[in-house]
Amino acid sequence: MRVLENFVGGAWSRASGATHLEVKNPATGESLAEVPLSTAADVDAAVKAAQAAFPGWSATPPVQRARYLFKLREIFDAHRDEIAAICTAEHGKTLAEARNDFGRGIENVEHAAGIPALLMGQGLEDVASRIDCHTIRQPLGVFAAITPFNFPPMVPLWFLPYAIATGNTFVLKPSEQVPLSQQRIFELIEQVGLPPGVVNLVHGGRDVVNAFCAHRDIAGVSFVGSSAVARHVYRSAAEAGKRVQALGGAKNFLVVMPDAERRMTVANVAESIYGCSGQRCLAGSVVVCVGDTYEAVRDGLVRHAKGIVLGDGSKPGVTMGPVISAAHRDRVLSYINQGVAEGATLLLDGRDARVDGYPDGNWVGPTVFDDVRPGMVIATEEIFGPVACLMRANDLDEAIAIANRSEYGNAASIYTSSGRAAREFQHRVGAGMVGVNIGVAAPMAFFPFGGQKGSFFGDLKAHGPTAIDFYTERKIVITRWF
Repeated sequence: MRVLENFVGGAWSRASGATHLEVKNPATGESLAEVPLSTAADVDAAVKAAQAAFPGWSATPPVQRARYLFKLREIFDAHRDEIAAICTAEHGKTLAEARNDFGRGIENVEHAAGIPALLMGQGLEDVASRIDCHTIRQPLGVFAAITPFNFPPMVPLWFLPYAIATGNTFVLKPSEQVPLSQQRIFELIEQVGLPPGVVNLVHGGRDVVNAFCAHRDIAGVSFVGSSAVARHVYRSAAEAGKRVQALGGAKNFLVVMPDAERRMTVANVAESIYGCSGQRCLAGSVVVCVGDTYEAVRDGLVRHAKGIVLGDGSKPGVTMGPVISAAHRDRVLSYINQGVAEGATLLLDGRDARVDGYPDGNWVGPTVFDDVRPGMVIATEEIFGPVACLMRANDLDEAIAIANRSEYGNAASIYTSSGRAAREFQHRVGAGMVGVNIGVAAPMAFFPFGGQKGSFFGDLKAHGPTAIDFYTERKIVITRWF
């Protein structure tokens, strides 16, 4: 069995930890590799390599740093299908979803390649008589990122390109459940010829996370995952004096108004809920039908869900893959059981899903709950699976109130033909990312990504202009010449 290695100081090396975890294909149960659980000593070695590389890398002109990213973008583009296939094997999502996953990551490399313009400061002549003032941005040192299982190629690229483009050095811990795509991506990064230590990869679990948060030579930490862990990372890293951006969980509400275009709305709602098997932080979860839309949306959603083809995401015609692991499958199934116990009506039951020829797959079929009420566990907690909850509202005010009761605030969407309703919704709903007739409100790389309330801990969100703020310190220079 292949044992994955860390990438430290420009070279591959075995982790010092003796414990390994098995990486499995969630559709077939096939063992793909073993990932080591690195130790604090492994983290320290990576940080020292990054720290040693920082003086020379930070002194490299931004235009030269950008050229590495231009080259990286071309290498990534040439390997899109390869990375997508690896992603599907380790995660289970369909090949189309995996291509989009990596494609969104590449867009961040493209955006970060514009760093000479993005790093520019501001200036004003004669702030007082014969005194000028200007600002410059400077890198801080070593940054670390901890990324989740649900978008293996993409999410690390929310951070790595911006960190190194701004002149910092970087250490990544990918999810131990899906380390293979990042292993291959770092092999491709090797081809770019970055100075040793500029980028580093450390495999592992909880011990690596805690080592990142505590290490005195790490300037900042980025995290994406559950809200419970996001809160822990935020508190522990902030107590150690670090910058932190910690993106947490979600419970996303999709509000359907009576004037929504029905056919396109139902199809888009279904894709939001069931795409990537519901394992994305922007997935729709609760569909709030306003007025007389309920029956039409309910029947249309059930019809779309029944048409989903469950199976191995690498096979043609499959439109939904497995969930990531047997443990996660059991977690999703426990929520479905909870919904039944709470009195919600199960219109479509995915608990007994099977796929011929794949007895070891982590299957959960598309599920639809009717008669869901505020306060139910399935209406309040993040399920992170292919489960739709249908609720009623008399008007837009009630629908917004239902969404705003949630402890989460990652994303929310409205389907309507009314500009007034859309404007009211985007102004009042308590979510960081808002969709209007779009069920997955995913910003492009040149806009910020992040939620509100219990979905985000920190001040500066991922990618876009806020990434430049996160990875740099503004210095103000006030000048007078005699």
